[in-house]
Amino acid sequence: MGVHKSKFLHPTSSAPTDIIEIDEAVHRIGIGKFQHRVLFAAGTCFMADSVQVMLLSILTRKLQNQWEFADSISSMIQSCLFAGSMVGTLILGPLADRIGRKPVLIVSASIISIFGLCTSLITGYQMLFPIVFSIGFGIGGLTVPFDILAEFLTTETRGYYLLFIKYFWTCGSMLVPVVAYFTLEVYYSWRLFAGLCIIPCLFSLVCGTLYVPESPRWLVSRGRKEEALAILRKAAETNGIDPYVVFPIGIELADQAAEHGEFSDLFSPRWKDIVLKLAALWTMYCFCFYGAIMTVTRIFDDTDNPNSLDFDYVAIFVSSAAELLGTASTIFLIDRIGRVKTLVGAFFSAGISLFCLCLLTDIGVAPRSVLITFALIGRAAEMATACVVWIVTVELLSTEILSTGHSAVNAIARAGAFFSPYLVVESNPLWVVGLVLLVVNMVSAVTASTLIETKGVELGKAVLIEPAKKYRGSEVSRACITIPTNG
Repeated sequence: MGVHKSKFLHPTSSAPTDIIEIDEAVHRIGIGKFQHRVLFAAGTCFMADSVQVMLLSILTRKLQNQWEFADSISSMIQSCLFAGSMVGTLILGPLADRIGRKPVLIVSASIISIFGLCTSLITGYQMLFPIVFSIGFGIGGLTVPFDILAEFLTTETRGYYLLFIKYFWTCGSMLVPVVAYFTLEVYYSWRLFAGLCIIPCLFSLVCGTLYVPESPRWLVSRGRKEEALAILRKAAETNGIDPYVVFPIGIELADQAAEHGEFSDLFSPRWKDIVLKLAALWTMYCFCFYGAIMTVTRIFDDTDNPNSLDFDYVAIFVSSAAELLGTASTIFLIDRIGRVKTLVGAFFSAGISLFCLCLLTDIGVAPRSVLITFALIGRAAEMATACVVWIVTVELLSTEILSTGHSAVNAIARAGAFFSPYLVVESNPLWVVGLVLLVVNMVSAVTASTLIETKGVELGKAVLIEPAKKYRGSEVSRACITIPTNG
């Protein structure tokens, strides 16, 4: 026996060819250090995203007070982030289905890092428009690391690990108010504030380059099965498993897909209904999620009081920390009661909490502790909706159209996020803001109730469940459930 470059022995004798599906191959590598590295790298990308969103939410209000520009300008600056993200997802997502996941991940992280640094160098608010748009463009590619992580996970562990990535987003949201307090209130430097917030972006670029390989599922869909097998063997070795025991010499990966994903595929009979529902859910969830962040920032903004800090940083920090509660509760519920019930409950809770927060603030009779409590519940529930919407998207779409479909619904969703700053402007009474968030969350809950449940279903195969229900117990039912994802 010859010695392989790893610590494991590399058999050289020939063996009968054995063909296995990519799902089986992913099961064989197990869960361990390899997935933890990918999770960490993907998580830092989400942290970079949340840092930029929170940075912009606080920085624009700070600069508005300093440079004295109108509320409409502040809303336009924040909307530029979502406009850029819309364009970025439409370009970078399909690009990931064409040239690979990893190159797009590196490009996205690089764009965010470069233009994030430029934020600290501006000399006028006009410069923020192209810079913020460019940061949003880079953020548009951050569906890709989420997709990569999903494609390395087994059906049983996918829900837990994909939810865990949201903790990184929350850490970024919690980090920004702390950095803002010391840089804006102690050192009185918004440039230092913007400069320090670029560190998570640079970190995501380094981690993505070092720890994230190309997706074997994508490689198989492109016919590059040997490259996919090499990555899977390396992953098994990283997890402490002998790669030539789980993938002996002579083993081959089954063909995954004959066709490549195009935007037109999303409107085929197979995918149209699912994509339309996902697009609606993404749009409404983004509108409410980012609207909640901006609403909380507005409510705890004390810039009009010369005897106080610019912001109630403690309240903003606590409401950001509430996202930990939202993620933890989703982890507890999603594999117990399922994706659909968890999502419906989260939308209901978010709408009611945010409406109460806005109404009580407008009336002006509720103590600060009550407002913080409703802000905490509202942010936690909105985080739960984000967690589940992201998960059901990657579980419903199959590999050949995953990045294209994920980016398409994400791009449409940015239209909702684009309009959220205009809802939260000072000219709109808070009770109106709360009522709109309530209505949109309720409509989202109704839409979510019509989704196919994906709990315990392999990636991309949930779409086959609904037709099978019509022929339960028949030969057609059994055939439908075992149809390969390439149709």
